[in-house]
Amino acid sequence: MDEFPRRHRITVGEYYRMAEVGLLAPDARVELIDGEIFDMPPIGSRHAALAHHLHHLLSGALGHRAMARMQVPVRLDDYSEPQPDVSVVAYREDFYVTRHPIASEVLLLVEVSETTLRYDQQIKGALYAHHGIPEYWIVDMKRKQLHVSRRPTSTGYVETVSIDRPATMPVIALPEAAVDVSPLFASI
Repeated sequence: MDEFPRRHRITVGEYYRMAEVGLLAPDARVELIDGEIFDMPPIGSRHAALAHHLHHLLSGALGHRAMARMQVPVRLDDYSEPQPDVSVVAYREDFYVTRHPIASEVLLLVEVSETTLRYDQQIKGALYAHHGIPEYWIVDMKRKQLHVSRRPTSTGYVETVSIDRPATMPVIALPEAAVDVSPLFASI
């Protein structure tokens, strides 16, 4: 019987060791998704500004109920450690000094998409849903839309809507928190 060769999936530990020994450059724009290393496009000034603006808006709306983090890893399992543009995670006194947040601590993940919409929707959306991330937003810079996905299952999100003129958006994991994203879209 003919079989395909098995792929070698890289673990998060191996990924970090690759960086330690110089196989990955210190400034490499990569992330580990399901055991594979993906090159990420450079962050342009518009992308950076939108991500920072959204981080600022979310931080103000959350207070001490949760933490907004910007472009830092989230450890989903032994084979996936993506770096979403913005993550909202459970509040911890130590600010996650000993480890990155894990899937059960993530309340919302956000990707700002200028050139990677299909990847953000298909690959990252499926990954985030599979790991039970309750809510996933994509800021679509080209279409000036907010794509909101909720109700995760092991195969994807049950509910996804695209909003042309988003205003105040609730964060479903924090019913008392809502963020006015209209200033963000006014600047696109």
